[in-house]
Amino acid sequence: MPAPDTEPSPRRTGAPSAVVLGLRQNVAQFMLLVAVNALVGGTLGQERTVLPLLASDVFHLDKYTSALTYILAFGLAKAATNYFAGTLSDRYGRKPVLVAGWLIALPVPLLLIFGTSWSWIVAANVILGVSQGLTWSTTVVMKMDLVGPNRRGLAMGFNEAAGYLGVAGTALVTGYLAASYGLRPAPFLLGAAYIALGLGLSVLAVKETHHHAKTEAANHVDAHSGAGAALSTREIFTLTSFRDRSLSSVSQAGLVNNLNDGLAWGLFPVLFAGAGLSIERIGILAAVYPAVWGAVQLVTGAASDRLGRKWLIAGGMFIQAVGLAIVAAGHGFEIWLLAAVLLGVGTAMVYPTLLAAIGDVAHPQWRARSVGIYRLWRDGGFAVGALLSGILADAYGIPVAIAVVAALTAASGLIVAVRMRGTDHHA
Repeated sequence: MPAPDTEPSPRRTGAPSAVVLGLRQNVAQFMLLVAVNALVGGTLGQERTVLPLLASDVFHLDKYTSALTYILAFGLAKAATNYFAGTLSDRYGRKPVLVAGWLIALPVPLLLIFGTSWSWIVAANVILGVSQGLTWSTTVVMKMDLVGPNRRGLAMGFNEAAGYLGVAGTALVTGYLAASYGLRPAPFLLGAAYIALGLGLSVLAVKETHHHAKTEAANHVDAHSGAGAALSTREIFTLTSFRDRSLSSVSQAGLVNNLNDGLAWGLFPVLFAGAGLSIERIGILAAVYPAVWGAVQLVTGAASDRLGRKWLIAGGMFIQAVGLAIVAAGHGFEIWLLAAVLLGVGTAMVYPTLLAAIGDVAHPQWRARSVGIYRLWRDGGFAVGALLSGILADAYGIPVAIAVVAALTAASGLIVAVRMRGTDHHA
């Protein structure tokens, strides 16, 4: 077991002599990566309040299935890119993949501002999905590299908190910008500023962390005897997706989590607008859920280091299901605000803990690929959620779509409770 986080790690054969694992020892780079991921989240957050309203008010899409095509496109592109991000970062290093992700994002605000048909918006979300797959995946892996095994949950709590507070703050600000200046272009100019700043920081200040993973690997006890670094990507895919009880439980929970997030992203603003809420109030509700999600992760990520991962994940899925059920059955700003808080708390219990659980089981030499495969399944949930909720909402109405997804979320929590092993870093 590597030395505790509060002590310098010894030098290891085959690793650069200056490499030391731990949060305290790498705090400057770690906090820089926290800031970078806040910008990654903000780049996504520019859409959360505005795009569902753009679909109905500007492009006059009268079918939920059609309106949610941008989430479907985003989810498929991000899921596929997640899969390759881990392999690319193992092969070429983390920093080049991060920089590439920001470069790819450059045209997104322009497409959202000047798009003359819905196909432009869908195309922007394909590009955004590729960018998010590279940037967010890489910040996750780089933080895991830096801290080593002893503060992994805390690291993921910081990473996901930064990202989703970025989503929340931007969703709130863009709601006010849209109310004051119109749905375009003002909200998307903020996204353009985030992309420019994120690219600049990644090029000029972020340092490579791949050698930290190699340092950890030199002293790692493998959960899969004899597997080590010799596993092929196909074998890692099978382990992460199906064979390993913990990794596969995490993968399905991630998929269902983002299935219900895709529903919330695409249909909640439409439901709230249909109930007569103002754009400002819709912006508040769109922001509260990821804001609570983001802030509470600072507690839940660290708590999972002490309490273990399994029951935080299962409990979080059940709390999400309750929040969704309240949205489906309730009516009015106050009850929906309560539901948004519950949904945020439940997601905060799950999100960093799922990533930390992957890091517990996966060997450092193939952890980036396992994280990418998990994120393939997780962000595939956006696509599944867009399709399922759109079809159900068109056929039976938005409340029924939300109720069905609430039931699926509760079932996912039950799978974790029954199938997953405990995966804290002592396991």
